[in-house]
Amino acid sequence: MVADLAEKTDRYEGMLADALAAAEPRPPAGTPLADAAADVTEMATSYLEDGRHFRADGDLVNALASYSYGYGWLDAGVRMGLFAVPEGTELFTT
Repeated sequence: MVADLAEKTDRYEGMLADALAAAEPRPPAGTPLADAAADVTEMATSYLEDGRHFRADGDLVNALASYSYGYGWLDAGVRMGLFAVPEGTELFTT
């Protein structure tokens, strides 16, 4: 069970990091939607950093939860049209 949790935690960390790298804010700078995209990016990045902190402390459950929440924020932003993503990517539920 622990091996499965460690593998899943590592996989979700990679997915979130890849998703953050792939998502490009869509709204023009200075608009309210650009501010929303920035907020979503900040939340996802914060959860990635939190997850890495938990992972370094050996707390796999909270690390996985952090990665999952961060990924959820970013995926929701993509679905709302705040981000452009590469065509054919399997990182998001567009």
